[in-house]
Amino acid sequence: MGYVRGVNDVTAPTGSATGRVVLLTTSHRVAPGLLSWPAWQALRTADRVLCADAAHPQLPYLREAGIAVEETSPTAEELVAACADGRTVVIVATGEGEPSLTDGLARLAGSGRVSMPDLELLPASYDLPGARLLDLVQVMDRIRAECPWSSQQTHKGLAKYAVEESYELVEAIEDGDHDGLREELGDVLLQVVFHARIAEEDEESPFSVDDVAATIVAKLIHRHPHVFGDATATTPEEVKEHWLRTKAIEKRRESVTDGIPLHQPALALASKLASRVRSSHLDVPLPATEGIGYDLLALAARAEAEGTDPEAALRAAARAYRDAIRTTEGLEG
Repeated sequence: MGYVRGVNDVTAPTGSATGRVVLLTTSHRVAPGLLSWPAWQALRTADRVLCADAAHPQLPYLREAGIAVEETSPTAEELVAACADGRTVVIVATGEGEPSLTDGLARLAGSGRVSMPDLELLPASYDLPGARLLDLVQVMDRIRAECPWSSQQTHKGLAKYAVEESYELVEAIEDGDHDGLREELGDVLLQVVFHARIAEEDEESPFSVDDVAATIVAKLIHRHPHVFGDATATTPEEVKEHWLRTKAIEKRRESVTDGIPLHQPALALASKLASRVRSSHLDVPLPATEGIGYDLLALAARAEAEGTDPEAALRAAARAYRDAIRTTEGLEG
């Protein structure tokens, strides 16, 4: 039989007495017609180009480029016959691939009764990093349109899930759960895409997930002039100072406390306030009032000054306390 050429082996000899089959695959996440140069070479030099799907998104672009595509689904035997006398046949694969055809070719090859053509898998387009996000957007569109629960959700109704998923993400990080981290990141990403999908339906000021992405891209570039501009920053502290300074200008904030969400957990709130005071080089003494709340405020400020997240520290201590309770109860930690 012939040999099966590798994915990138597009410069190997093209001819054999029994011909050549090229299985051309494309990604639905890349705009139709944007094919690699080896793919266009294979298409233009082929003796025949076949496609089983008359509605394949690539066909209009191939025909516009002068490629004659036959809408047919040959059997393995018919394909082998089409490759006789050294001819090359390109199969434009459907989205599901061509499992019946490739299985049939494998059976013929295994029989030993047929002289097989050379077989080549040629990816004509590749997914770029982040391409699967397009799938997520499409799935969310369908769920929003067809799911009785999802179609009725609002920003306000979903808010609690964003908080819950964020805490589950933090838990996976603190537990060192790598698989859990991947899953929880997906759940947090879902919240972003879900809210953006709902926002598309806003009658007064709609926006999409693309607008969300464009906003954060512009913000990241603007706040990283040491990466995308002429500014310099040699330490994380310099980066943070520039970030806060730029952010204050953007938001037109009068106070260093502006923009701090007051509904976050109390220890985190106290730590954030202490961080803003320290990074702004303000001399603000802690309230001298007595009481457990002020004691906790002092501890949170001290933790922040020492580079410790008081929320994380308290969670770790609480977990240890939970384990001690279970041990006292005669249970596993």
